[in-house]
Amino acid sequence: MTTELSPDAAPALATLLEQARKDYEQLAARGLSLDLTRGKPAPEQLDLSADLLGLPGGRHTAADGTDVRNYGGLQGLPELREIFAELLQVPAAQLLALGNSSLELMHDCLVHALLGVLPGAESRWVDQERVAFLCPVPGYDRHFALCERFGIDMIPVPMTADGPDMDEVERLAAENPAVKGIWCVPKYSNPDGVVYSDETVARLARMETAAPDFRIFWDNAYAVHHLTDEPAELADLLGACAEAGNPDRAFVFGSTSKITAAGAGVAFFGSSPANVKWLLANNQKRSIGPDKINQLRHALFLRDADGVRAHMERQRALLQPKFEAVARILDAELGGTGLATWTSPKGGYFVTLQVPDGCAKDVVRRAAEAGIVLTPAGATHPYGDDPRDAVIRIAPSFPGLAEVEQAMHGLTVCVRLAGYEQRAGQAA
Repeated sequence: MTTELSPDAAPALATLLEQARKDYEQLAARGLSLDLTRGKPAPEQLDLSADLLGLPGGRHTAADGTDVRNYGGLQGLPELREIFAELLQVPAAQLLALGNSSLELMHDCLVHALLGVLPGAESRWVDQERVAFLCPVPGYDRHFALCERFGIDMIPVPMTADGPDMDEVERLAAENPAVKGIWCVPKYSNPDGVVYSDETVARLARMETAAPDFRIFWDNAYAVHHLTDEPAELADLLGACAEAGNPDRAFVFGSTSKITAAGAGVAFFGSSPANVKWLLANNQKRSIGPDKINQLRHALFLRDADGVRAHMERQRALLQPKFEAVARILDAELGGTGLATWTSPKGGYFVTLQVPDGCAKDVVRRAAEAGIVLTPAGATHPYGDDPRDAVIRIAPSFPGLAEVEQAMHGLTVCVRLAGYEQRAGQAA
């Protein structure tokens, strides 16, 4: 993202750079303390689920008569699984309701694959010479952190408007048995907001893989997190895998973390009967059962799939103005400058800002010095290394609207300063 300058453009550039420097001095003098780092729900969003704290009241029995105060119930409450079966596109009999964190489930699935034998596997992953995952980029830093934690090699794959570059995914998966999986945030992806196309889902389900135990880690974190009146539709991966003759390929993850209470929600795992049996067999060695009281309060509070959708409309009313502010300010301050492009997500929690190659770290550093904290440049790529140094993730959910507007105005000042300085250096 560089722009060639004609000789007569130099005076105009000098003026733009001088103004950018003045704007930054004024920004730094304001003593701001703003944070756009992580996609946390705002307190107002959490308040929407305040009634959870009074539930389940004096009740302690599930719909099937289970005493939720006691041990057992490794699969989770049937009534809660029924609610999320439709939303996560997993038959209720193949869906588990477990603890509070889907990230924990992804962690556990990796551990169990490393130390045990997956359905269809020839041996434990830990006994194999190399284990690698395909990582669509830009992507989710916590996925990458799990791979680093367990010594799993990461192979970047470019994202497109339809999902990961499937020509590249198919090639890499087919040629190397060490490639054991791929990370996917298929709906309103983190951080681009991309929704995987039907063709992408179909190709993931049917593609040839050199590893017989290849798994798609389908992190459907934003399944119901819409920002418009037209919720995106996502094809059913689990069903597509079964139809393609690869029923064990998909691990589906989801949670209520950004639906109800982020630290006290319920996480879900869905897959084939063989994979569900595999996970339950491993889980029974580490737990005698999940928090069924919390599951019951969620079932009573949300009621059914339509209740979840209605609740998420209230969430949208709080989030949408913040995303609109981000788009409005980026367009007003950077539109036409050639210094940036950005995404316009229809759901999820993030906006991706792309600045000129070689400028992202500089922008993040200058913003921090002016009191605006951003996710570190490079966090959207494996090993924290964005080879272009161009991608910045914006998370507008947690601050108030006025703070989002302040932070975005300040961020655009930093982009202009870094961008015009780079152009001036190129012209020198």
